[in-house]
Amino acid sequence: MDQNNQNNEEKSFAELLAESEFKQERLKPGQKVEAQIVKIGPEWIFLNIGGKSEGHMDRKELQDAEGNVTVQEGETIVVYFLSSSKSEKLFTTKLVGGDATRAYLQEAQRNGIPVEGVVEKEVKGGFEIKIAGTVRGFCPFSQMGSGRSGTPTAELIGKKLLFKVLEYTERGRNIVVSNRAVVDEERKAQREQIMATLEEGTRVKGTIVAIQDFGAFVDIGGIQGLLPVSEVSWGRTEDIRERLSVGQEIEAVIKRVDREKDRISLSIKDTLPDPWANVEENYPSGTFRTGRVVKLTDYGAFVNLDPGVDGLIHISKLGGGKRLKHASEALQRGQEVEVKIDAVDKEKKRLSLSLAGGPVKEEEPKADQDFRGYIGKSSDSFGSLGDQLKDKLKDNNK
Repeated sequence: MDQNNQNNEEKSFAELLAESEFKQERLKPGQKVEAQIVKIGPEWIFLNIGGKSEGHMDRKELQDAEGNVTVQEGETIVVYFLSSSKSEKLFTTKLVGGDATRAYLQEAQRNGIPVEGVVEKEVKGGFEIKIAGTVRGFCPFSQMGSGRSGTPTAELIGKKLLFKVLEYTERGRNIVVSNRAVVDEERKAQREQIMATLEEGTRVKGTIVAIQDFGAFVDIGGIQGLLPVSEVSWGRTEDIRERLSVGQEIEAVIKRVDREKDRISLSIKDTLPDPWANVEENYPSGTFRTGRVVKLTDYGAFVNLDPGVDGLIHISKLGGGKRLKHASEALQRGQEVEVKIDAVDKEKKRLSLSLAGGPVKEEEPKADQDFRGYIGKSSDSFGSLGDQLKDKLKDNNK
């Protein structure tokens, strides 16, 4: 008796498990799933979509122009669930025809299933699209590819593309479709896939697609990252367009990835040797160098000695003992001068300079703050266009 009760309990558990599996396999119209082809029949292709679930689809969907099936039994394909009748599940890879084409188009419109269509001709405001060989739809210019700026019209005519049905009214007499929705969906999936693989510190190759005063946008395999102007080189970049151009291929390091905001920050500078790494050996205190005046302020003159290495001659060290209000009273921008290295601060990336042969004075406390302002903040964040414009205005006013 006990054994029979145990068997009944086990059977009940098995039935409950089967019911649970059935509930888990319940599909919604338009749901995308992976299915394995188990049998190819004269009219239907039978599918295994996991567990005990099976389905079928029209054989014509996977035939070429000559009527040959383009898949094999055992192959896995991506399909969309259409409907279920008497426990039989109907699937499609894309809507291409059949007796119930218009009904399928309604399902496609409701559930976002792509339909296959041929671009017939250009009409007012867009293109006429032939769907499933007989049904005609309309695709506006703005909904073709990336918009009208994309592929020329002549190259689109006769082309077979995938579309999403945006509108299905008047019992199919008014059908509006969008190829752009399909393209955008594919690009989004591609971007998410690439974003998931990106790691900070990784070197990537890319192509510059746009340039602004605050930086350049770089295509790195289908997605774009921002190269801030401060990350172009170790030295100050006055005009980014003098260093970079649209279409130029570059190598950069991924500086930061913000997956929540879908942003990528890049750096060319991090691919180059840090000129401050051996600054104490290359610019020892007490030695003399020749440099070029790159900026004049009311607290001193900045002199460039090598790419990425600038030093400050404080205003108290200019004028031969005469008190000056601005460094421009003693030097000119672009002027070559011989300077003495008075002090080196590797950590702060600061060189204190004086004119060769000039009097030596202690710098005012303000100099340290002024030097940090010249170097600028570390570009470990994305910043904003507003921040960039504020900094630019400050520089122009000095």
